[in-house]
Amino acid sequence: MDKKLLEILVCPVSKTPLRWDKTKNELVSKASKLAYPIRDGIPVLLSDEARELSPEELNSEL
Repeated sequence: MDKKLLEILVCPVSKTPLRWDKTKNELVSKASKLAYPIRDGIPVLLSDEARELSPEELNSEL
């Protein structure tokens, strides 16, 4: 994930910064409790494509 791109991307739901989860290759928004997939190097920032974070993921540090 390009660091410059990550600096300007925000969650489309909460408008908060996203964090990159390298292990799952997702962009995570704890504010909206969603994880957005990255496919072929392109973030898919659609709420319909995002998965909900589990309580364990919300409590962990990414």
